[in-house]
Amino acid sequence: MTISIAHLQPIIALLAGILILIMPRLLNFIVAIYLIIVGILGLGLFR
Repeated sequence: MTISIAHLQPIIALLAGILILIMPRLLNFIVAIYLIIVGILGLGLFR
């Protein structure tokens, strides 16, 4: 079984949601990191 970005996004979202429930102050950092990663992947800088 190969793991691609399509498989990782739901897992990352689930982990982020759990972390936000535990520590709501992490919300800003998690959203910022997620947006940076999605932007970099969208530009095609990493493949």
